[in-house]
Formats: sequence, structure tokens, C-alpha cells
Amino acid sequence: MKTLKLGIPKGSLQEKTLEIFKMAGFNIYLSPRSYFPSVDDSEISIVLIRAQEMSRYVEEGVLDCGITGEDWILENNSDVLRCAELLYAKRTLTPVRWVIAVRNDSGIRKLSDLKGKRIATELLKYTKRFFKTKKINADIEFSWGATEVKVKSGLVDAIVELTETGESLRVNGLREVATICVSTTKFIANKMSFKDKWKKKKIEHILLLLKGALEARGKVGLKLNVRRKNLDKVLSFLPALKKPTISSLTLKDWVACEVIVEESEVRKILPLLKDNGAQGIIEYPLNKVIY
Repeated sequence: MKTLKLGIPKGSLQEKTLEIFKMAGFNIYLSPRSYFPSVDDSEISIVLIRAQEMSRYVEEGVLDCGITGEDWILENNSDVLRCAELLYAKRTLTPVRWVIAVRNDSGIRKLSDLKGKRIATELLKYTKRFFKTKKINADIEFSWGATEVKVKSGLVDAIVELTETGESLRVNGLREVATICVSTTKFIANKMSFKDKWKKKKIEHILLLLKGALEARGKVGLKLNVRRKNLDKVLSFLPALKKPTISSLTLKDWVACEVIVEESEVRKILPLLKDNGAQGIIEYPLNKVIY
């Protein structure tokens, strides 16, 4: 039997990834000390790998495909196919950024001020390439973590650190000087694996289900009945992904209406529906939305 070797990121992305796969219809089972989860699809073989290493193993063909951040693809300078962008929380979070940060009282105000300065980061290779393209000679060193402490205590002049909103940096008395890259979660594939017809089709099927699950997050379905004479007014404030589905009822002069809407909008919509004569209103959850 043919098998697709899939890398799931171990660490900060792990829980969200497993959650999305479950929504997509894949049940993945983890044992406490195992790096080889089982899944209820005999055509998929899963390995847990740190996101930092994922693109390297996919590029080498050890894995056919995997999930990692754009930042680690850039760090490893990996030659992989970026098959899809998986925005795990696109309605609540912006993509993460790697930024250069210094203490609030630092005299460093712009990139050129970092010439000859000491900078700590986990994103070592990409940061070095970034400063080389800017023709700024700085002393860039690898950091195992706690980079904010290093710049606050004066061990280094600046750090290149991951942030979502910048709030953590501000709380620690740091300010941003520049953003060196923006990163979102990517589904990547080995180029040779993607040329294999069976593996390519399997990857496309997985992505179809994952994207459907991601699109469904934050959305619900609404069903309702309304008199035909009130339909235009109801449709004027009823949002939908495309056009609502309208069908006639056996009850004369009544129609049924079905739409998909943002869950956050329902509390505004329901009172308006009732005020305009809608009846039999049902709100229901969604697992997948596929265009």
C-alpha cells in the first residue's frame, strides 16, 4: 500500500494542528512519549518534528510533506513547494513577525545604528542574510531563548524576536526598530513527491479538507422561514457567503432561506429576523466550508 509521509509540528503549533485535522475528519492518536502518532487513515504515516526542522526533512525527502512556519523555511533556505497557507486564527490574529528590538532607552533608532552591535536571535541564518543584504556588519549570535532578558540585562545590544502584536516586547520595556520577516503557517511538500501522481492527489485531498475546516471556523449556518412578501427586506440585512439558498414551502406564500454567516453577526441578525416576521429560525454549527 502506498503511504504519504506527513510531518506534524511538535511544539507551539502542535495542538492547533491536531485540532484542525480533527475538524477536517482525521483522528490522530498520540501516546505520551511517541513521535509516531497513529491516524485513522492507512494511507498516511505521521511523524512529529519540530517546526524549525520540518522544511529540511521535507526538502531531503525524508518526509513527503509537512506543516511549518514560513520563517523556518526561510531560516533553512529550503527548496520546497509551498502548497497552501494555513491561517489557524485568521479572524483573531495577524501573521507573526520577526522584529529587531532594543531597550526603550537605547540610542539605536534605525537599522544603520546596528553596525558593529551584538544581536541575539534564534533565527540566526536568515538574520545574517538579512543584514548582509542591508550591507550592515553586525555581530549576530544564536540564542536558545530568553532573548528579551539578554537585551534588557545588557548582554546584547538588540534581539531579533518573534512577536504577534508587539505587546510582550512593550511589557518588557523594549521597542521595535524594524521587521525583518512576516510568517504564516505553510503546508509544504517535497518537489519529487509532488510529481508522484498518487501523492499529489493525496496531498490535494488533505488540503481540501483542511481548508474546509479552517473556513468553517467562526461561521454558522442559519435556516429560517419567511413570508415571500417580507423576503426582500430580510435579504437586505442577511449576509451570506454568496447568495442565500431560497426554496418554496408547501405553505402558500412562504419560503425557506438558508445562509452561512459569521457567528459574531448572529446576535445582531436574530432580533431583526424576528422583527421582520421570520419563523422557525435554526442556528447550527459547521465542520467544513468548501467553495
